[in-house]
Amino acid sequence: MRIIAGTARNRRLQVPAGMTTRPTAQRARQTLFDMLMHAPWFGRDELEKALVLDAFAGTGALGLEALSRGARFATFMEGSRPGIAALQANLRSCGMADRARLRHCDVTHPPKAPQPHTLIFLDPPYHKGLVQKGLRTLWRAGWVADGALIVAETETTPLQNDGRDPGEPFQPFHAHLLPSLAAPPPELLAQRSFGAATLHVWRHDGSVKGNRPVP
Repeated sequence: MRIIAGTARNRRLQVPAGMTTRPTAQRARQTLFDMLMHAPWFGRDELEKALVLDAFAGTGALGLEALSRGARFATFMEGSRPGIAALQANLRSCGMADRARLRHCDVTHPPKAPQPHTLIFLDPPYHKGLVQKGLRTLWRAGWVADGALIVAETETTPLQNDGRDPGEPFQPFHAHLLPSLAAPPPELLAQRSFGAATLHVWRHDGSVKGNRPVP
């Protein structure tokens, strides 16, 4: 696995021992960053100003790709020791340690943010509802800026009941609202599927108010 473009182009990334992480496929990462660089809802200028949060970071491929393409700063959250060791090695080999911060933590119990971040990557293990849990706890801890771009990778085919039954398709959601509150869903800016993985992109809008559903 390598960095695709930018200052660290073609730099090979170290993968954690035991490979408990699932790095976003090269083709999906290429498509995602083509969108981020050229889409009218983001673009190169916004990427270069971005404070990036790579949650469930694993190898750090998403955050490192953003830094390689000019992002201002990135925070990487990873819960496993092998993942942290791989991240440290990858930051050193890409020459990006001075523009990054590592947090060895559970994303569903994050530390308080030093400042809100503007580009949030969420690529957790599948079939555990971790995009929903993670983004809500990150917002409560102050990591998600108002207007932040959210990029979430989920399973293309959701499952429930320990994989025995199909689950509900993933939908973008408002991180600041309780699931019990009714509100129009965020606008889906992009959605792309790559086999078992699907990428979803939307913006966080903290001004949206929710209402309790009518009984």
